[in-house]
Amino acid sequence: MAERRASLMTPKLEELTGKVDSKFTLVTLSAMRAREINDYYGTLSEGLGRIVPPQVTSVSRKSLSIALEEIEAGKIEFERIDFEAEEAAAAAAAEADAAAKAAAAEGPATA
Repeated sequence: MAERRASLMTPKLEELTGKVDSKFTLVTLSAMRAREINDYYGTLSEGLGRIVPPQVTSVSRKSLSIALEEIEAGKIEFERIDFEAEEAAAAAAAEADAAAKAAAAEGPATA
């Protein structure tokens, strides 16, 4: 069983911000994970099992506290998405697709 925490401020904010790049990322990541944990407990009686259960043993019953403990334990990580690179890749794929369609429309070359 999980040990009782010494204070209400466990895990410490300083420890948590070391796992992410900013406090804003920490808030967003923990809120998203807390919603997933709530959904898990909400669908538990239905037996669907598509949502990942809590990854740490906790004495807390609050989903946000469990999410913060998961981040502290390194079970939950974030990945920064580079939107500009994704847009450039999508544009390149669209150009390649258009060129392939144009080549197919011209038909086979006759000599």
